[in-house]
Amino acid sequence: MATFTSSLPDDLMERLSEQAKKLSLPKNKLMEKALVLYLDHLKRAEYIKSYKNASEDEDILLVAEEGMAEYLRQLEK
Repeated sequence: MATFTSSLPDDLMERLSEQAKKLSLPKNKLMEKALVLYLDHLKRAEYIKSYKNASEDEDILLVAEEGMAEYLRQLEK
């Protein structure tokens, strides 16, 4: 496991300390969990953006429509 050292604004450190105490967690574990959640959120946001971009791409829409037509033909058989 790597070691990371950083500084935080006093108000953020105070909020972190309060939450860690409420949850009976060490501050580093709370920060680790929060960072994992945030990075997962960023990844989901990337997927959403890519799907929105794909929905506006005429070539991708054409391929999707062709794929659906083929799928319907297979269902009919």
